[in-house]
Amino acid sequence: MLEEPGTYQVYYWRNDNFQGLAMPESVFDRVENLLKEHGIAFQVLRHEPVYTSEEAARVRGTPLASGAKALICKGEDVFVMFVVPADRKLDSRAVRRAKGWRKLRFATREEVVELTGLAPGSIPPFGSLFTLPTLCDQRLGENEVINFNAGDHGISVSMKYADYVRVEKPELGELAE
Repeated sequence: MLEEPGTYQVYYWRNDNFQGLAMPESVFDRVENLLKEHGIAFQVLRHEPVYTSEEAARVRGTPLASGAKALICKGEDVFVMFVVPADRKLDSRAVRRAKGWRKLRFATREEVVELTGLAPGSIPPFGSLFTLPTLCDQRLGENEVINFNAGDHGISVSMKYADYVRVEKPELGELAE
């Protein structure tokens, strides 16, 4: 039987070992919990969905350079997360040279979804949440406060760069141009 739009069927089953309903945690919840566990002060801004770094800076009312842009790439045979200031782009030649890699490419949209469960542009700069190594351009630290989408195109988090480095412990270097 087809349900009318906007309706759904509820199913119940018996499980004598049931300990409560466990809903999967959203990526935003995971970011929030990580920061709270470390006693980090942060602000959450809910806004219209944004799909570019420029749109995000505009809706947040923050400088473009303070955006922590998370990029998923494959270097040689390993996926990694690069975090660069939103006003810069990844310098793949410098990264390949620094890491001794012959190959480096951006992950496909399908690979990003498979690795993170998220659409590109909504990924927070915490590779540790996805068991990915995190490499961060040290020039992001020129901003006392950084801003990023937190698992949703309509949710941004603002926090101190020093706190980000303390929690995530990324490998730092000059990765962007």
